[in-house]
Amino acid sequence: MVDHRYGVDSEYRDFVRVTESPLDPAALLDLVSDPTAGAVVSFLGTVRNHAPGKSGVSHLVYEAYVEVVEEKITGLVAEARSRWPLIKVAVEHRTGRVDVGGVSVAVVVSSAHRADAFEAARFLIDELKARAPIWKQEHWEGGSEWIEGS
Repeated sequence: MVDHRYGVDSEYRDFVRVTESPLDPAALLDLVSDPTAGAVVSFLGTVRNHAPGKSGVSHLVYEAYVEVVEEKITGLVAEARSRWPLIKVAVEHRTGRVDVGGVSVAVVVSSAHRADAFEAARFLIDELKARAPIWKQEHWEGGSEWIEGS
């Protein structure tokens, strides 16, 4: 169960949040740190300055129904926990404007062993992109476009 005031799963102390605030990867690393962890894996999705067929991308805009997306991500974390022996998990996604170089999504996982942490982190980012209803709009000089399946 996610406590939406804090984005924290009360049973495991997992952190799930969708926010307009800039993401802080160092804070997420602190959240998953644990003396029993032999591995911490992080994935940061950042905004690049180009897209297929377009150069000069200046920023992205993300939209989401926060509570729906947080519940979806919480379900993905539970699914990951059923597959791998994870210690702590933190997943955060931005909404609103994110400029080139900014972090739009972060997945940080700790476990006793690196293989579990790598596999779980990859599962979480891949399934978040596939299942969470988050919409992305690319902006470049002279135009913008909503991108499906991002």
